[in-house]
Amino acid sequence: MEENGYIHVDEKSLELIDEKMPPEEELQDLADFFKVFGDATRLKILYVLLSTEMCVYDIAMVLGMSQSAISHQLRVLKQMDLVKNRRDGKTIFYSLADSHIVTILSQGLDHIEE
Repeated sequence: MEENGYIHVDEKSLELIDEKMPPEEELQDLADFFKVFGDATRLKILYVLLSTEMCVYDIAMVLGMSQSAISHQLRVLKQMDLVKNRRDGKTIFYSLADSHIVTILSQGLDHIEE
């Protein structure tokens, strides 16, 4: 056994790990962020919104689901800053929050298709 108590890890490696490890609160936020992607309905909504912005009614029609189910999932996606909305009269249109979401979906799909 070495000085640091580890068998195969040296001090330099431990320092590198410490430098790269985010704070606990950020790790929890990241875990919560990835949990959002763990629901197929939310993923379908995100893929719909890859193409164009849409209102709840149209998303529900495209996915063959109820408006209340879509609204619930959009609320979750909005809380996690994955979608944004804009109002046009009485209608609220939803779209992806930014290009990071496109990248995450694209890289995730690339990974599972390997």
